[in-house]
Amino acid sequence: MAASTKALNGKTANPSSEDLAKQIEILQKDLGQLTQTIAEIGKSKSDAAVSATKAKLSDARDHVADQAETAKLQAMELQGQANDFIRNQPATALGVAAGLGFLVGIMSTRK
Repeated sequence: MAASTKALNGKTANPSSEDLAKQIEILQKDLGQLTQTIAEIGKSKSDAAVSATKAKLSDARDHVADQAETAKLQAMELQGQANDFIRNQPATALGVAAGLGFLVGIMSTRK
């Protein structure tokens, strides 16, 4: 018994092997095009994600560099203030240094 299919118009159609081969070939081409389209969409989204990540990394790097520069300037200012204090009040500075040294010594000997 031959295999038959019903066409859209309700009539029974017996496709030939050539018709089936052509339909399979068309389906393979369509599948290839769909695969290529999906790959292109994935690549464009991947490129966009990489680009966004690079932009965020660059912003973070700039922010860290700005913070490091600010910290460096503040440290230099504090060093200048400490030097001025030592020049203006050397005895007080010596007393503070001795007191801090004494406290560090006591704290380091405790177990």
